[in-house]
Amino acid sequence: MGDPAGIGPEIALSAWRSRLSTPSIAFAVFGDPGVMAACAHRLGWDVPVREVASLDEVAGVFDAALPVVPVAVAAPVIPGRPDTANGAAVIGAIDRAVEAVMAGRASAVVTCPIAKSVLYEAGFRHPGHTEYLAHLAVRDTPGAPEPRPVMMLAGADLRVVPVTIHVPLADVPRLLRADLIAETIKITHAALVRDFGIARPRIAVAGLNPHAGESGSIGTEDRDLIAPVVARLREAGLDVAGPLPADTMFHAAARARYDAAVCMYHDQALIPIKTLAFDTGVNITLGLPFVRTSPDHGTAFDIAGKGVASDASLMEALIMADRMVGYRARAAANTGGGL
Repeated sequence: MGDPAGIGPEIALSAWRSRLSTPSIAFAVFGDPGVMAACAHRLGWDVPVREVASLDEVAGVFDAALPVVPVAVAAPVIPGRPDTANGAAVIGAIDRAVEAVMAGRASAVVTCPIAKSVLYEAGFRHPGHTEYLAHLAVRDTPGAPEPRPVMMLAGADLRVVPVTIHVPLADVPRLLRADLIAETIKITHAALVRDFGIARPRIAVAGLNPHAGESGSIGTEDRDLIAPVVARLREAGLDVAGPLPADTMFHAAARARYDAAVCMYHDQALIPIKTLAFDTGVNITLGLPFVRTSPDHGTAFDIAGKGVASDASLMEALIMADRMVGYRARAAANTGGGL
C-alpha cells in the first residue's frame, strides 16, 4: 500500500479498475482494508474491497473485488498528512509481502511509494527502501551475506543504472571505487540476462566528467578509474563500452547501441529516463533473490486523495514484474535449477 496518506492507496485502487487491460495479472494489496475502502468511497469509485486471509484466495476474488491482506494502521489516515504512528504498518506491509514472495506464495513484490523521512521519525534504521529489502532477503538465514541491491530505472526506450544514488554530488568522486563500478556493471549484466531475457547484453558506461574527462584534461577519474574497470570487464567477456560522454549517450541512435546505461550518479541516470518516460518509468531492484518493482515516483502528498494521480507507472511496474517473473522461470528451466 505504501504510505497510506500518499497516493499509494488510490493508484492501487485505480490499477484494479484498469485490470481488464492486463487480464493475466492478479494482485493483492498488503495494507489496511479500511483505508482502501475509505479511499474508494472518498473518490466515488466503485471498487469493492475484499479482505483475504490468504493469497490462495486472490485468484477467486480478483475479478470481483480488490483483495487486501490486512495490515492495520494505528492512527486515522488523512490524505496528504503522513503520520509516524502508521510507520509500523508501512514496514509491516513490506515485511508481509517479502515473506510471501520468499515462501513462493506470490510471484513478485510491487511496492507503492513510501516516505523515508516519515519512517525515520518512526525509528526506521535502514538507509533506504532497497537496503531494507536486501535485509529481508536473508533475515531468515542467519550468517548469510546481504545481497547488494542495485537500482534500475526502466522505460520502453531506455534502462539506466546509477552507481551512486542518494548522495551529495560533491561526494560522488570520493565514493566511486573500482570494485563498486565493476560490481554494479556485473549485477546489471546478470539481470539483463536473467530478468530481461537478453542473451548477450550490451552495456554503455557513462563517464563522470564532461566529455568523459578528455584524456585527463577535465578530471582524471574517467581515465584512471572508470576506463580500467571497463577494460577488465571486456577482457572477461562482457560487452561493455565506456567511459562515454554522458551528453551524447541518450539520443535515439545512441540508445540503439546498448541495452542499459550505467551512470556514475543519480541525476546523470534519472534525468534522461524521466525525460523519456516520466509517467511510465519503473523502478526495479536488481540483485535480489525475488522480483521487486515499483512506480518511478514518490508519495505525492500534495495531490493525495484527490483522484488525479496517474496509475500508469504502477501499471507498468505490475506488467514489468510479471514479465520478469516469466524470464526468471524460463532461465531456471533452461539451467535445470533454481536461481
